[in-house]
Amino acid sequence: MRPTPPARRFDPGRRDRIIDVTLEVVAAHGVAGTSHRKIAEAANVPLGSMTYHFTGMDELLTLAFTRLADRFADRFDARLRAAADAEQAQEAVVALITEDLLGSPRDVVLTYELYTLAARDPALREVTRAWMARSRQALQRHFDPATARYLDALIEGLAIHSALDPDPMSIDDITAAISRIIST
Repeated sequence: MRPTPPARRFDPGRRDRIIDVTLEVVAAHGVAGTSHRKIAEAANVPLGSMTYHFTGMDELLTLAFTRLADRFADRFDARLRAAADAEQAQEAVVALITEDLLGSPRDVVLTYELYTLAARDPALREVTRAWMARSRQALQRHFDPATARYLDALIEGLAIHSALDPDPMSIDDITAAISRIIST
């Protein structure tokens, strides 16, 4: 009689969990310190799951950063969709910077890890381009295309300065900068 093989573990959410955990590992260790082994351990999956579900680290990072960008774009869209007028849209843009982009040190780190990789990796560059396109589309609910583009660039720049400057701009300064662009 043959021995009964061990039962396979039924884990339908494994692939998604690995993608989500990848962001946690990158936030903790940076992309340079991220490995299949660290991700598998953090996701509580066998190391073989990494090669079963993904062709390699590049695919996994692209999927993880796409998920991050989509989450930010969804928040961006929701805030601007909820704005009833230009004044509320301006308030939404301020909140996007101060609460969504800068609200969590984890998200700040992940965003800059994405930008750094996108500078060299065409697949990740496309992730950032898609994110920018969605951001501009959301802004265009309330602003003309040129103003939406200026605001999108300002949002990114203000987020960088606010995250790295030892004396970051106040909410009043951020609001004033946005007002200047909107009023031109």
